[in-house]
Amino acid sequence: MLTLLDAWLLAPFDYGFMRRALVAGLALSLAAPPLGVFLVLRGMSLIGDAMAHAILPGVALGFLLAGFSLPAMSLGGVLSGLLVAVLAGSVSQMTGHREDSAMASFFLISLAGGVMLVSLGGSSVDLTHVLFGSVLAVNTTALLLIAAISSVIVVTLAVIFRALVVECLDPLFLRGQGLHGGLVHGLFLGLVVLNLTAGFQTLGTLMAVGLMMLPATAARFWSKRLEGLIAIAIGLALAASFGGLLLSYHLSIPSGPAIILIAGVGYLLSALVGRHHSLMARLRRRAAPLGAPEPH
Repeated sequence: MLTLLDAWLLAPFDYGFMRRALVAGLALSLAAPPLGVFLVLRGMSLIGDAMAHAILPGVALGFLLAGFSLPAMSLGGVLSGLLVAVLAGSVSQMTGHREDSAMASFFLISLAGGVMLVSLGGSSVDLTHVLFGSVLAVNTTALLLIAAISSVIVVTLAVIFRALVVECLDPLFLRGQGLHGGLVHGLFLGLVVLNLTAGFQTLGTLMAVGLMMLPATAARFWSKRLEGLIAIAIGLALAASFGGLLLSYHLSIPSGPAIILIAGVGYLLSALVGRHHSLMARLRRRAAPLGAPEPH
C-alpha cells in the first residue's frame, strides 16, 4: 500500500521539471484565489477573463521581438493589460457605458490582435504554447519570476486588504477616510494583471484565469465569511494544482487543462453538496421544519 502511494503521489516529483511545475502551481495557488474572491464579491467575475485576454497582444509582441523570452513577454503582457484596463475605464467615464461592456469589447479586440501577432511571427505550436501554456516546461527563470510576482501580490493584498474590503462594501466611507476608491480599484486591477501575466507561462493566456476564479466561486458554497472564502479558495487551488500535475503525469495528458478541470470538478461538487446555496443545501432547507436555524 505504501509502495503504491509512493509511486502515485511522490515518485513523479523525483523529476526536476515536476518539482518546478509544482512550486509554480503552488505559488499561483496562493496569489490567485484571493484576487478571485474579491472579483466575485465586487460582481466582476467576468472581468478576470477579459483581463486574461487583454494581456495577449503584449505577450505576442514580446514573443515577436525576443522569441520565448519570459521577461519580455511578461513585460509586454503587463503593459498590454494595464493599457486595456485604462482604456476601458476611460471609455466608461466618457460615454457613460458600463465598465464591463467596455472591457468585453476591448478584450475581444485584444484576443484577435494577439492571435494575429503570434500567427504572423511563429507557428501553430508557438500559438498553442502562448494560448494554453506548458507548466511542465517551466524553467528556473520562469519559476523565479512567478514566485516573485506571487509574493508581490500577496504582500500588496495584505497592505491594502482593509481598504479593499471597505471599497467593496462602502466606497463613500473609504472616500471619507481620505482614500480615493479609484486608486484602490486601479491597484487591484493591476494585481489581477500581474497575476495573469505570471500564470500565462504555466496555464496560457486562455486558462490563467481558471485558477483565479474557479476556486473562488466554489468557495462561495462553503463559507459566508471573507476569511473563510479566501482560505477555502486557496485550499481548492492547491489541491487542483497538485492533483492536476499528478493526473497529467500518470495519464499523459496536458497539465494545464488537467489542473483547471480538477478545479472545475471542485466547483461542480461544491455546487452540489456545499453548505450554502448548493443543491443539497436547498433540499435540506425544504425538508427542515419551519423556524429551524440555518447552518453557519
